[in-house]
Amino acid sequence: MPIFRPQRKRLPGGAKLGDTPTAITRRALESALASARSSYPNEFGGVLRAEPPGVISELLLLPGTTSGRRHANFQLWMLHADLSVAGTVHSHPSGALRPSDADLRLFRSWGRRHLILGHPFTQGMWRAYDGNGRETTLKVVDTPRGVYDAPPPRYAPSPPRPAVARAVDAEAEFPDDEA
Repeated sequence: MPIFRPQRKRLPGGAKLGDTPTAITRRALESALASARSSYPNEFGGVLRAEPPGVISELLLLPGTTSGRRHANFQLWMLHADLSVAGTVHSHPSGALRPSDADLRLFRSWGRRHLILGHPFTQGMWRAYDGNGRETTLKVVDTPRGVYDAPPPRYAPSPPRPAVARAVDAEAEFPDDEA
């Protein structure tokens, strides 16, 4: 009896699920930079997701992540099991784009690509690192076709219902107590 094995369709020669990302979408990078700006003067931390494989396209924020002026503590146990998670992103409000010793420990134990964002959190103020803490390059690409083609659903209030006039029988609905 044959066994049914569903397979994810991919382009020939394309990236496979779990491959090390080589690019990041402009949308994901701008989202991370905006989050870092809004957290300033505290650090910001998040998780990067590569979907489609090979392209970091999403920023995930973990519940319970705490941050201060010199730290961002991830609650990685809050992350669901997901093979498309590629690494982490965090900010350095000081503007330094080099990983600290704590950053290197995180890089070595978790993920394949890591971003450090430096103050003032503009387009050129970020660096990518591999799992060993070596600086690497990520190409910034526009959102891949087919990923976000469908527009987000828009809220449309339902039209108000017309008032229904009905006769009220005062004695039937509100009987007097005559006992």
